[in-house]
Amino acid sequence: MRWTLFLVALCVSAQAVAAAVPTRPSDEDEYNENLNKAWVEQETLLPVFPKPAGLVEFSASAAGSNRFFVDVDTLSIGADGVVRYALVVRSAGGAENVSFEGIRCYTREQKFYAFGQRNATWLPARDPQWRFIETKEINRQHGVLFADFFCPDGRRPLRTVREIAQRLRYPR
Repeated sequence: MRWTLFLVALCVSAQAVAAAVPTRPSDEDEYNENLNKAWVEQETLLPVFPKPAGLVEFSASAAGSNRFFVDVDTLSIGADGVVRYALVVRSAGGAENVSFEGIRCYTREQKFYAFGQRNATWLPARDPQWRFIETKEINRQHGVLFADFFCPDGRRPLRTVREIAQRLRYPR
């Protein structure tokens, strides 16, 4: 009988101690909390136009013939959690498209801020809107940047621009 009372008392005290120890919120809780906060996008300034020396190529798909580059000199991680960067897309025929974009990890969204012009200046996007990044077979560069380079855990960007640049230069 004594042992039974002792075991019951031990279990009750263990539960009390466990309840008193503060617990860290799970990643799921933190993610949901961030989604429910009133998110405010920071003001975005356009960077210097991309230069060849800053371009790092990444593979977006074997299905297409386009080549994709991020200008690592334009990479930034904003206080709002958005990874901003210049993207250069080159077609097999030599055409080049340049855009300044952002990816918001918490919501898996992408936004165009500006488009490059032939005279190496930016033309701001007319109506920039956040749009969900879908998984596609072709034109999957945003999904690849999101999953493989900027937001590998699917919820938050890597901690530093240097980490992102390293991932781009030396993909896993």
